[in-house]
Amino acid sequence: MPRIIVPLAEGFEEIEAVAVIDILRRADVEVVIAGVGGKEITGSHGIRIVCDTPIEECDPRRSEGIVLPGGLPGTTNLKKSDALEELLRDASNRSKMIAAICAAPTVLDSLGILKGKKATCHPNHSSELVECIYVEAPVVIDGNIITSRGAGTAVAFAAELVRILAGDEKAEGILEGIVAK
Repeated sequence: MPRIIVPLAEGFEEIEAVAVIDILRRADVEVVIAGVGGKEITGSHGIRIVCDTPIEECDPRRSEGIVLPGGLPGTTNLKKSDALEELLRDASNRSKMIAAICAAPTVLDSLGILKGKKATCHPNHSSELVECIYVEAPVVIDGNIITSRGAGTAVAFAAELVRILAGDEKAEGILEGIVAK
């Protein structure tokens, strides 16, 4: 069973986090919700999530990748995490899946992970992506990097992650089951 780490920091965007976690779990992907700054994290709209583990206890060697939800101030709080930076650098060095949506691709860009790669993000943050080749598309895949634009593209983003981790048939079945086709 593939394993993915989803870090949550105070002020994360709930739709982006929960849609991705839910859809990945429907695909039988083990999702480890990692708290940045605590085990109980509150999203930008007041929804609280109890995380599985603190980010500091995540072992990047035991996962296939990392998925970053966006939101503000969640993305700002992700950027402040040394433990997350270490996980992302390790995943990048090992060419593991690194995915980010909304403002979260700016975390990857600030670490140089997007250098020379095609990527997208929320339009309000496009000027912050200076290392990549910016593309206006709902979901952009360039090698092991997957990026998306925002809450409205969260289901499509999650479906692409499922395609990569579990195949087209699984992704199509989930999309049909949630009436997203």
